[in-house]
Amino acid sequence: MKEIVVISGKGGTGKTSITASFAYLGGQDIVVADCDVDAADMHLLMEPKNSITEDFYSGVLAEIDQNLCVKCGKCSEVCRWNAIPFKDDEYIVNPLDCEGCGYCARVCPMEAISMNEQNVGEWFISETRVDNTMIHARLGIGAENSGKLVAHVKNKAKMLALETKKDFVVVDGSPGIGCPVVSSLSGAHFVVLVTEPTVSGLHDLKRVYQLVKKFQIPAGCIINKADLNNKVTDDVKNFLKEENIIHLADLPYDENFTKAMTLGKTIVEYDKGKLRDTLTEAWNEIKKIA
Repeated sequence: MKEIVVISGKGGTGKTSITASFAYLGGQDIVVADCDVDAADMHLLMEPKNSITEDFYSGVLAEIDQNLCVKCGKCSEVCRWNAIPFKDDEYIVNPLDCEGCGYCARVCPMEAISMNEQNVGEWFISETRVDNTMIHARLGIGAENSGKLVAHVKNKAKMLALETKKDFVVVDGSPGIGCPVVSSLSGAHFVVLVTEPTVSGLHDLKRVYQLVKKFQIPAGCIINKADLNNKVTDDVKNFLKEENIIHLADLPYDENFTKAMTLGKTIVEYDKGKLRDTLTEAWNEIKKIA
């Protein structure tokens, strides 16, 4: 079983649309993992159904028992996050500010503060409309530990792929270079970088590839909307050559991408011409390389 992760240095490059196309082309041979848990949207194209849902617990939050609290204020004094204000004649914990360090609980003379594990989101095992299984998740509003939730989703996807003897796990990673991306890359066999020919697109491609190099994972690149700026496209291609990144495909700007999304379809379903053929060739090449 091989794990293919699709990432981009920035949002808006078409990463999820391309990953969904690979999911469609892979069909029953793959397990799909949507690891963009902070802003998950792959379900809009995959239409998951018959979902098994479980809560995800990670991290702790301080909670003050007002019956035990003597209002000494020591907890508020030591909280470097200013998460325990005095309000309406009592000390309360602001959950959005609390970092769960537990210092307040250690200094409370009345042991009135407990550190409680938090439900920060949900994760799902679903069947998709394109005959594969998708592991996906939803992080709660203002919740942290997205990296841990990504790791959980990936591990479940890999376990399912091994149990059902699937050939590939296809992962839709988060944009950027933060903790969720690091978690997405861990254990991957091949990385697909999706970029666009803009100044910011090239800058963030270089930045995210520095992260990929740390993991020593082979990578390929798809340049989306490649005909928008020929000069920057050439700069992207030169960077790929310098770093020995496999140039998988150039996709032209095409409004069919938008039309397909509005219909809830992948581009390889909607388009019957060059876009479909190019992405199909790229997917076949990725399967050989990974």
